[in-house]
Amino acid sequence: MKAVTYLAVFAMSGAAMVSSAFSKEPEGWTADLAKALEQAKKEKKAVLVEFTGSDWCPPCKMMRKEVFSKKEFTEAASKNYILVEVDFPRAEDQKEILEKSKPFAEKYKIDAFPTVVLLDSEGKEFNRFIASEFPKPDAFLKHLDEALEKRSLD
Repeated sequence: MKAVTYLAVFAMSGAAMVSSAFSKEPEGWTADLAKALEQAKKEKKAVLVEFTGSDWCPPCKMMRKEVFSKKEFTEAASKNYILVEVDFPRAEDQKEILEKSKPFAEKYKIDAFPTVVLLDSEGKEFNRFIASEFPKPDAFLKHLDEALEKRSLD
């Protein structure tokens, strides 16, 4: 009986660690879009908003692992962008995060994951794309630079 109890506790603590690992945005990112827009105005930057399903979407998981959590990516992207992650988790213990995210999905008409929306400091969209189109940090950063350059020409 002790062994069964031990295994149950071990399994539940492991599940809790996994779900909490997915619920926290990567280093250099925020989950607060309103504060990110305020910061963007102060710093004269754009805002990169990544809409993700961190605990269920395979391309989202891949992008977090291969691009968004990489120090070289966050350092380079942060020069011109405030980085925001808006998560749509499916885990039972993450319902609060999901409820906070739903209005943003409606506002920005998100119908696929992982979608990236680029906003100016006023919150006006100037570009959007599926993040997994650029699965390496250098390709993703190049696309971000091109989007900013195109915006400045408009």
